[in-house]
Amino acid sequence: MEKTSENSKTISPPVFYTSALLIAVLVISASIFPKSLQEFFEQVQSWILENVSWFYILTLALILLATVFLAASRYGDIKLGPDHSKPDYKNTSWFAMLFSAGMGIGLMFFGVAEPVMHFVAPPVGDPNTVEAAKEAMKLTFFHWGLHAWAVYAVVALILAFFAYRHGLPLTLRSALYPLIGDRIYGPIGHAVDIFAVISTVLGIATSLGYGVLQINSGFNYLFDLPIGTNTQVILIVVITALATLSVATGLDKGVKRLSELNLLLAVVLLTLVLILGPTALLLKSFVENTGGYLSDIVNKTFNLFAYEPTDWLGGWTLLYWGWWISWSPFVGMFIARVSRGRTIREFITGILLVPTGFTFMWMTVFGNTSIHLIMKEGMTSLAETVSADSSLALFAFLEHFPFSTFLSMVAVCMVILFFVTSADSGSLVIDMLASGGQTETPLWQRVFWASSTGVVAIALLMSGGLAALQTATIASALPFSVVLLIAIWGLFKALHIDSTKRVLRQQSATHHSRQQQKTGGWQRRLRSMVMFPRRSHVNRFMDEVVVPAFEEVAMELRKQGYSVEVTERDDDKRCKIEVQHHLEANFIYEVRARAYARPDLMQEDSPEDEDSGQEEREERKYFRAEVHLMEGGQDYDIMGWSRDEVIDDILDQYEQHMHFLHVVR
Repeated sequence: MEKTSENSKTISPPVFYTSALLIAVLVISASIFPKSLQEFFEQVQSWILENVSWFYILTLALILLATVFLAASRYGDIKLGPDHSKPDYKNTSWFAMLFSAGMGIGLMFFGVAEPVMHFVAPPVGDPNTVEAAKEAMKLTFFHWGLHAWAVYAVVALILAFFAYRHGLPLTLRSALYPLIGDRIYGPIGHAVDIFAVISTVLGIATSLGYGVLQINSGFNYLFDLPIGTNTQVILIVVITALATLSVATGLDKGVKRLSELNLLLAVVLLTLVLILGPTALLLKSFVENTGGYLSDIVNKTFNLFAYEPTDWLGGWTLLYWGWWISWSPFVGMFIARVSRGRTIREFITGILLVPTGFTFMWMTVFGNTSIHLIMKEGMTSLAETVSADSSLALFAFLEHFPFSTFLSMVAVCMVILFFVTSADSGSLVIDMLASGGQTETPLWQRVFWASSTGVVAIALLMSGGLAALQTATIASALPFSVVLLIAIWGLFKALHIDSTKRVLRQQSATHHSRQQQKTGGWQRRLRSMVMFPRRSHVNRFMDEVVVPAFEEVAMELRKQGYSVEVTERDDDKRCKIEVQHHLEANFIYEVRARAYARPDLMQEDSPEDEDSGQEEREERKYFRAEVHLMEGGQDYDIMGWSRDEVIDDILDQYEQHMHFLHVVR
């Protein structure tokens, strides 16, 4: 009985059980009728590419424009969390997790394959020419550049903003809050989260199934390990076990450390290929490729080949756009999970520029070197190998370098680690979705979802149903594109409200500061500037002034029929008054005792200070009685104010809150 009660608190039954059931039905269907299911989803995808390809192109363009605008606009200063919050992870760890979850494995698979395939079979023009080489790199940059990361960034931003700024669950349903309000907690919200769970499980399972083909090829090259289903099943079991172990150790230990190791190995392999390859050519190509990409980005974004129809668009660009959108719930949720405390500008700039810059360098080093080997050194066998089996592309490429065996071993380790980090980060996302956004869940739940992806991948690999569900995952991007555009509109609406409230608060704080100066005189203002209270002074001030002021305001509001609660916490000394507004945002005014390092003033030490040691004087701190609202710390100190002045400040802030509610109704 106790176990059941505990489980009910850590899972969302409608999402957990319905998702598990639907996944089982889909896997069984794909196992029993793989060809029929594949044909059906291919027909759906063909219809989408033929009739609504313009919508995919327009959606990606709007998403990119929206993210760039958000970073450059006044909304960029808004934090993903309370105003006083700090980032949970340092930049290096953050970038490593973005890179590993976003598209690390794709770079291993397509770093050589895609540039070579565009070079030998361009959409327009003659193959195997200088122009074909330039166009191949521009297209590769286009597919792996800002558009892909903009999709991840906007989904992550929507989730992080509503979760960390407004206290909603860190699940996909929260993206619809500006549109349907509290109905996200009902059937509509459950359906959205179920869609995200199924999409993530099947996406990871299909990628895991196809990814073992590359791992199998690498082990075959290095150790003559036979290529076959049995070998691939064993590899999936090993990768799933490693992912389960990583998930069991948690985000800060397992996923974070594996992501940092991934990034380190990627830098090592990239550097070795850069040094051993045509270094000067690669550095010049990187600059030229980047310039070509930026100069052509508008044209390529909106190019649908309407005047010269080709199947190339559906086989490459639209396939990528569908893939990025279908993966955005998983990658977006993971990025949101590790991005609390950053401003919107820092968040978008980091996601768009840093991974994209590294991706461009990777594609240049591997892609341009491959094209150089084919064009200048006559290694046509590399092009033939890539065209025949893209999973062999990386290892066929590394054969032409010194220390090829060592480089191939590093590459195989990277592929395995990338798949492990994709699987474990995906499992953490699924676990959050199935538990209503909770980040602290029992071990069995994390292990259940981590192992489930492996089981699904094995079942589909043995039955031949991987292709059907991969096609279904990409086709699912169409309905999610509509939901995503609506959610972006809701995000802009919410950001406008939040920005309006910030302006009103700033006006209130400026007005009250001026009033304090007028009523207190310059002598009192000077005393406040040079006073450095100790904790006991602030504690006494809060007990004797702040709490009685709260109680007086609460008593008067209760007479007016409002529900008001005054609470105190002695462990870290804070007190709060909260006015309930039921269907609208509550008003919260809190005062906290915050410690700061005491400044080194140019004055002689007192006899009391001389008796204390130098180390003790350096560690001495002073305290401020700081005001916090629902949005976080307001960076002003009310220590030394009278009871009436504290009440005036509460009323000023409450008046601005009421005006804010009036503006946004």
